[in-house]
Amino acid sequence: MSKNIIQKINAKILAPETLKIRIANWRAQGYKIVFTNGCFDLLHKGHVSYLATAAELGDKLIIGLNADASVKRLKGEQRPIKNLENRQFILASLESVDAVIAFEEDTPIKLIEKILPDFLVKGGDWKPDQIVGSELVLQNGGEVRSLPFVDGHSTTMLVEKITNQID
Repeated sequence: MSKNIIQKINAKILAPETLKIRIANWRAQGYKIVFTNGCFDLLHKGHVSYLATAAELGDKLIIGLNADASVKRLKGEQRPIKNLENRQFILASLESVDAVIAFEEDTPIKLIEKILPDFLVKGGDWKPDQIVGSELVLQNGGEVRSLPFVDGHSTTMLVEKITNQID
C-alpha cells in the first residue's frame, strides 16, 4: 500500500477528542451521521454488507469498536482473535466507513451521548427498542434501525470452522 492510502485509512481511526471536532465539522456541512457498534473480530461478507447498508442511510458512518478487554468480557477468553489495532485498520479501510472509534465499556452509550447520531443501527438480531441508546437517539429526533443479516455468515461460524476444521 502506498503511504498516501495508509494515511487516509489511519485518518479514519479517531481519538475521542478528534471525534468531537470531526462530528462538529460534519454537522456544519449538513451531513447525516449513522452510528453502529460491535466487535467486528473476523470481518466477513455479512459485516461488509451490513456496514454498506448502514452507510447508505446517511452521509457519514461511524463505527464504535469494542476494545479488546470489552470483547473478551462479551465473547469469552478466546476472543478477540484480532487485536484492536488490526480491527480498527481493517474497518477503516472500507469505503463505506468514515470513522472508527474504540470504546472500553461493554456498551457504546457514552459514544452515543457524544455523537447523537441521526441513525443508530444494529444487526437483525436486535429489535430497535433493545438497541443501547435507542431512547436517547429517538428523543433527539434520530431514527433507530435493525438491519437484516446476510444468511450463512457469522463470526461464530467462522470460529467454529477454524477450531473444528469443518467445511
